[in-house]
Amino acid sequence: MMVEFHWRLPTHGDRADVSLPYDTRGDWGPLKAGNQAPGLAQGEPDGIPYHDHLLEIARAAELAGFDGGLVPSFPNTDDPWVISAAIARRTKTFKFMIAFQPAWIDPAYAAKASASLQRLSGGRLNFNIITGGGGPSQLWWGDRIAHDDRYTRTTEFLDVFKGLWDGKPFSYQGKFFQLEDAQLPAPLAGQAFPSLYFAGSSNAALEAQGKHADFNLTHMEPLENLRIKFDRVRELASKEGRKVKPAVRFNILARETEEEAWDEVRRAWANVDWDERDRQLKARGRGDGIGSPLPPHLIPSRDKDPKDLQIDGFFSGLGVLGGQGTPLGVVGSYETAAERIDTLINLGVEGFILAGSPHLEEAYRIGEEVIPLVRGRKVPYAAAAE
Repeated sequence: MMVEFHWRLPTHGDRADVSLPYDTRGDWGPLKAGNQAPGLAQGEPDGIPYHDHLLEIARAAELAGFDGGLVPSFPNTDDPWVISAAIARRTKTFKFMIAFQPAWIDPAYAAKASASLQRLSGGRLNFNIITGGGGPSQLWWGDRIAHDDRYTRTTEFLDVFKGLWDGKPFSYQGKFFQLEDAQLPAPLAGQAFPSLYFAGSSNAALEAQGKHADFNLTHMEPLENLRIKFDRVRELASKEGRKVKPAVRFNILARETEEEAWDEVRRAWANVDWDERDRQLKARGRGDGIGSPLPPHLIPSRDKDPKDLQIDGFFSGLGVLGGQGTPLGVVGSYETAAERIDTLINLGVEGFILAGSPHLEEAYRIGEEVIPLVRGRKVPYAAAAE
């Protein structure tokens, strides 16, 4: 079993140390002493845009042995298509995984832009297909489509995207998209088709994944929840005559010893601005996305000991220490981190998206110290999973 490892590019800024409560790298956070590449220093341009720092992270991940990296997209980020095109020209093997929602772009135009990126990069484009979790963040994009209809739209989008790929005239009549005799120009047709990492946990999401996804991408959840979800995706994919591989994303903080890793957590825990965290959670609001919420005893708060926030060997507190998105992650020695990854591989996981703050230094650390321990196991992955 071939396992893919991807890193994450922080297109919204980054902190120089996991213990800092704010970003100091890039101009996405407030300008403070110690900022790297602030964009404007003393009112004058410094000539070092944050894009250069993202390129260094991509190069670090490439040199450290990662297959590629996720390029996220939120209201508060750079555009992943622009960043990916810039990275493609300055890297050699790094696969850039563009995150986007089908609501943002016409599928025919997306197919043309994607084929152009494949041609430009030598076939290094992947996608993280996001259908959206509703609520205020969905309204930011002007998208008011109901939950299940969003997945219908995503399915139609990918029908059209794939239908155009070989360059033959293609027509389609759906609820959201209609086109007649569209086709890609000859130089763009026939490029390597990008891998589709597909996020979503609802029945509508899993059915769409069964039809189109290469990877079912999920945030880290308790292991039993993952088993149930992976089995459901396999069942739905088999009805379409396809195989969809499980993939997991999470944050990771690994050091030479367990004590060093947890000391880092406690150092950072002491600097968390819990009042600001509460304000951000309230402002974010709730959408209609379906996932597996953490039980109350695993929800981080100022009065809890970090070591008490663990389930199945995964820690639920990295989200308050600059870890974006995923509720559970890994804290421990390099060997412990590799063992946690092996646990997931034995569960059938074939794709990983990892992250750690600061992303530049941690890309080297995880690539050099953790991933070789996973890939160097004596028991083949296929045998270990049986």
